[in-house]
Amino acid sequence: MTGVGIVGAGTMGVGVAQCAAEAGHQVVVVDSDPAALAAGPVRLRDGIRMSRLLGRTPLEPEGAAERVRWVRDPAELHEAGFVVECVRERIPVKEAVLRRLDEVCPPETVFASCTSAVPITLLASYTNRPDRVIGTHFMNPAPLKDAVEVIRSPLTGAETLRRTTELLGTMGKEAIVVGDAPGFVSNRVLMATVNDAARVVQEGTADAAAVDRIFQECFGHAMGPLRTADLIGLDTVVDSLHVLLECTGDKGFEPCELLAELVAEGRTGRKSGRGFHTYRTIQAGNPVPLRNLSRGA
Repeated sequence: MTGVGIVGAGTMGVGVAQCAAEAGHQVVVVDSDPAALAAGPVRLRDGIRMSRLLGRTPLEPEGAAERVRWVRDPAELHEAGFVVECVRERIPVKEAVLRRLDEVCPPETVFASCTSAVPITLLASYTNRPDRVIGTHFMNPAPLKDAVEVIRSPLTGAETLRRTTELLGTMGKEAIVVGDAPGFVSNRVLMATVNDAARVVQEGTADAAAVDRIFQECFGHAMGPLRTADLIGLDTVVDSLHVLLECTGDKGFEPCELLAELVAEGRTGRKSGRGFHTYRTIQAGNPVPLRNLSRGA
């Protein structure tokens, strides 16, 4: 078994593919959407160029884009030793992907989920290899982050954890290992914060710019919660909140009206050019802020 498989050619899938390819791995990216597959190579090359502009030197700088193959059929992963699932944050979607991967991949293949909130124990139950299922929660943008939240369920084997941390090490990533729970550490805390921050804007206490400034200038955060939400994608935020609500029963994770409205309007954050803030795009996939928006903008 050789190479790394990626399922999903969205923002996270392309980012993880870039990390693996720049580390010298042969990569196969699977997506059933022809448009996503067509856009993937362009976004990958843009990401490689941006990383270099920002001074991020790839471990294997030559030919990274050529080490990535783009396909529609998951059966193309029949020789992959490690597969990272990066599909939409909806449990039925992930279940279907994992059941299909379980059919086509060798028994030794590790399945890593880039889920934002779904418990790894639940995802493992969709396979016949629960000891080889683990969470690798890459943060966006994956090529520019130095650490990955790694989730080990009670069923995850020691060898799976070793192989995962070893693979991340080849990418120059530090594995921060945590236990399994809805949202893990990062999104159990972050999604509640984003939801409450959006509710503050919804209620008219402050606009998005002021909320983010409080966190940046008073608490020293590099980025406020609403700009962070824009970076993640507000559709992903809403999906993650629904998963947390379903898995915990905590009504505090019910997405507030403003979040739902923005997503319904197509204002999903940086990737659409508008979310809580407005952005202009200097390169595909790399928007920069243009101006801040208040509740009614």
